[in-house]
Amino acid sequence: MSPDFSLDPAAPAPRHAPHGLLPPDDPQRASLHNEVHSRPSARIRVPALIVQVAVLNEGVTREMECAHLRRLPGQQGLAPEQLNGNFLRLRYADHTVKWERHTEFTGYVIVQPLPDAALLGAQAPDLLSAPAVAPEWLRGIPGRTVAAIQLALVTGDLSDERALMNLGQTWFGGHTLVASQLGNGHSWALTEFRIGADGFERMLVIAPPGTTDTRAGRITQRLLELETYRLMALRGLPVAKALGPMLSQAESALSDITARLESKSASDQDLLDTLVSLAAQVERATAEHSYRFAATRAYDTLVGQRITELREKAIPGTQMLGEFMQRRLSPAMATVAATGQRLVSLSERISRASALLRTRVDIATEVQNQQLLEKLTRGQELQLRLQSTVEGLSIAAISYYVVSLLLYGGKALKASGVPLNPEIAAGALIPLVLWAVWRTTRRIHERIHAP
Repeated sequence: MSPDFSLDPAAPAPRHAPHGLLPPDDPQRASLHNEVHSRPSARIRVPALIVQVAVLNEGVTREMECAHLRRLPGQQGLAPEQLNGNFLRLRYADHTVKWERHTEFTGYVIVQPLPDAALLGAQAPDLLSAPAVAPEWLRGIPGRTVAAIQLALVTGDLSDERALMNLGQTWFGGHTLVASQLGNGHSWALTEFRIGADGFERMLVIAPPGTTDTRAGRITQRLLELETYRLMALRGLPVAKALGPMLSQAESALSDITARLESKSASDQDLLDTLVSLAAQVERATAEHSYRFAATRAYDTLVGQRITELREKAIPGTQMLGEFMQRRLSPAMATVAATGQRLVSLSERISRASALLRTRVDIATEVQNQQLLEKLTRGQELQLRLQSTVEGLSIAAISYYVVSLLLYGGKALKASGVPLNPEIAAGALIPLVLWAVWRTTRRIHERIHAP
C-alpha cells in the first residue's frame, strides 16, 4: 500500500460575532489571525522520502515561480493569485509538492514513497531511482540552489542503540555520522552533513512503528528548516570575511587622521577631504551589508529555536546534531557579529573625529572672526576721528563763509550811509557765528541718531 500523504485540514472559516456585539473588524484582523494556519505541517505516513530544494529568489518573481509550477501535471490552470499567501501544497495520488516563498529564498518540498531498496538495512541506497517529479522540472526551478536535502523516514526498533547505529552507518555507506535521539528518545535523526555527488545532502529519521502522521510531519519540518536556516545564516560569513581587509584599512586610516588632527600637522581642508572619503566608504559598506548581518542574526535565532524544539538526547559515542551545528556555526556567527560591530564602531569613531575636526574649524573661524571684528573696530574708530576732524574743519569753513557774508553786508550798509565799521562788527560776530554753526551741526547729529 502506498503511503498516505493527506494534507492537514484547512483552517476553519472565521466566525463572526452577531451584529452589534463587536465594533467593526480591522481590515487586517482575519489575515493576521489566520497567519498561524498559513504554513501547516504535512501529515506524513512512515516510510516516506522527502526531497527539499531551497533556492535564492532574488530577481525571481511569483509569476516566474507560478509558471514553473504550471509545468507539473494537472496544474496548467494555476493562477498567480493562488501564490499570494506564500504557501501552496499540491496533492497527487501518491505524492505532494509544496511551494513556500520566504523573504530571501523559496522552498520546494516533494513528499513521495520511499523505495523499498532504501529501507533501513540498505547500504548507500539510491533514493531518487523513481522520482515523483521529472528531473527536468527539478533542474528548471528558477533561482540558485542554497540547500538540497533528501530526508528518508523509516521505522525501526530503537531499543538496541548499538545495532541501530550500525544500521544507520551502513545506510550512509559507512561514513562518520552525527546523530541524536529526538523528542527525548522518541525517534532518531542521523546525517553526515555532506553534499553528495548528486548535489543533495542526506538525512535519515528512524521512528518506532505507530508514529503518527502529524509527529512525522513536525519532525521532518523542523529538520529541514534547521538545515536551511543554518545555510542561510552562514551567508553572512563570506561578507564578513570580505569586509575584514577594508575595515582594517579604514581603521588604520582613521587612526592616522586622528594623530594628524592631534599634532596639527595637516591643514583642516586635507583632513576634511580624507575624513569625508573614509566616511563615505564606511557608510556605503553599512548600506550594502547591514541587511545581510541583520538577516544572519535572525536566521541564527531560528536555528537555535529549532534545535531547542528537537529536544535532543545524546546517543553514546555520537555527537548530537545541535552540538555539532552550534560548535561549527557559533564561530561563524561570532565573526559576523564582530564584523557588524566593527562597522558600527568605525562609523561612530568617524563621527567623533568629524566632530573634533568641526570643533577645531569652528574655533579657528571664531578667532578669524574676532580678528576681523577688531580690525573693523579700529577702522571705525579711525573713521570716527577723521569724521570729527572733518566736522571741525567744516565748522570753521562754514563760519568763515558766514563771517565773510556778514562783512560784505556791513560794507554795503556803510556804503549806503549807515555809520558802521564793517571789520569791527564782523570780528565781534565771529564767536556768535561759530557757536551757531556748531549748534546747528549738533542738532543735525541728534536728529540723525534719534530713535
